[in-house]
Amino acid sequence: MQYIGVSAAAKKWNISERSVRNYCQNGRVPGAVQDKSAWLIPIDAQKPARKQRSGKIPTDVLSRLKMEKDAGINGGLYHKIQIDMTYNSNHIEGSRLTHDQTRYIFETNTIGIEESSVNVDDIVETVNHFRCIDLLIDQANYKLSEAFIKQLHFVLKTGTSDSRKNWFNVGDYKRLENEVGGMPTTLPTKVAGEIKTLLKDYNSINTKTLDDIIDFHYRFEKIHPFQDGNGRVGRLIMFKECLRNDITPFIVYDDLKEFYYRGLKEWNHEKGYLRDTILTCQDRFKVYLDYYGIQYND
Repeated sequence: MQYIGVSAAAKKWNISERSVRNYCQNGRVPGAVQDKSAWLIPIDAQKPARKQRSGKIPTDVLSRLKMEKDAGINGGLYHKIQIDMTYNSNHIEGSRLTHDQTRYIFETNTIGIEESSVNVDDIVETVNHFRCIDLLIDQANYKLSEAFIKQLHFVLKTGTSDSRKNWFNVGDYKRLENEVGGMPTTLPTKVAGEIKTLLKDYNSINTKTLDDIIDFHYRFEKIHPFQDGNGRVGRLIMFKECLRNDITPFIVYDDLKEFYYRGLKEWNHEKGYLRDTILTCQDRFKVYLDYYGIQYND
């Protein structure tokens, strides 16, 4: 994808550069990504239209999420996904915040935690994960790209204690070797090449299935491109790709993490473990959709 800068977009849309930056910061320009302090805007991006104040309520998942997000609707599907996906994905990675605490942070934008000690990173990454979900909704219809994957990591890890370590590459690939589940992962020098190959293979598939998305996730986690945050970035990508390919999305729930981990470990030899876990997660998500009257493919 080709990108232009803020100045070029301002001239193209006949608005100020400040307005362009505001549109980007508020997620109003699909496909826009931040490279350090500069915004990169898809060359074919259109000037954001004025928000509609009223209209027919959409019944497909992505349109409903976009509508509820832009309108700031509480208690809907968007609200539920923000809380449930953030809680479960962070909890899988060791966050000690409860579901109620996660809900309180999302609903009030305050902490309100009475325990004697709380890990600040748990709070920062919770708020950041909310922003990641907004990002994937805004960019759901765009082809999966390296820039988008790095942007997710940048948003997730900005402001954490990791981001203050000079060897930790926030928004970029790892510098030091790491392991996952006691298994070696791709060496830092080979990560960029393997990610490019993975994206090329995946994006060459015209009609993607759930198995294609799961396989991408397995290969992504095996590469483990970032120093930390790989699991959460990977699960966000799966949700986005389900939205893009009209596949019922899902949240990987914390109480299924042992089955999820086993499935990842065995995917190359036995695909049934991870597939069945994901199908269970999908079935749970369909309960949400049924409640909100949203259509999905069986």
